[in-house]
Amino acid sequence: MENIKITYLLNSGFMVQIGELLFLFDDYADPAAKVKDALAASGFSRLYVFVSHAHFDHFDTHILDYAGKARNYIMSNEIKNTKRGKLFPADKTVYLPEYSEWADDAITVRSFSSTDTGTSFFVLAKGRKIFHAGDFNWWHWINDTRENQMLAKNAFMKQMKKLTGLSADVSFFPIDGRLGAAQDMGAKEFCRRTITKSIVAMHNVGFAPWKPAEDFFAEGREIPYWSPAAPGESMIFSEGKFEKN
Repeated sequence: MENIKITYLLNSGFMVQIGELLFLFDDYADPAAKVKDALAASGFSRLYVFVSHAHFDHFDTHILDYAGKARNYIMSNEIKNTKRGKLFPADKTVYLPEYSEWADDAITVRSFSSTDTGTSFFVLAKGRKIFHAGDFNWWHWINDTRENQMLAKNAFMKQMKKLTGLSADVSFFPIDGRLGAAQDMGAKEFCRRTITKSIVAMHNVGFAPWKPAEDFFAEGREIPYWSPAAPGESMIFSEGKFEKN
């Protein structure tokens, strides 16, 4: 089984390499220039660029610079009719509505909904499974109204019915420090109801790296986790654990 090399870009942005396949997820900024380095090194045969939704901290048109090397841009359907979305080459760009599927001879992509906007992505490649949540999360704001908190819970639980039992080698999930005591409520429920072999914290800029409480995972179940501290950090997921690259 191929190792999964993961490099943190910023916010929810990650570069993932599985064998000769290179994936970019929500690359709105790359302050450590890791994508530039990887493209210059050309240690891959195909590049796929994913955008989960149009928020500024997930989507920036600098990824057009990759058009010469990108096999495909795979974007949530909401981007299709935006001014920025129309800049992308039609022959290379796939717009995925929620709960749809796209595949070529190397990868399969399934889209799920979000509790904010856009989609989340489930990617199968070379026998590996990757889930990138985008902005899907249990957005429980401590100081919000009780009504809004219940709406957030209901939206999250509705989507979790679709995701229950999902199996993934690596799941990228928002664990946002702005939520305070509710920072990892969504991630905990996600890990409880899916079969994810590891979790990577994202959407946590400006806060200390996350560390799960002792009772975070279900009893008797250990899941490797990684909470990046700075852009450019890199890990390899192999044999059920993370190792520094």
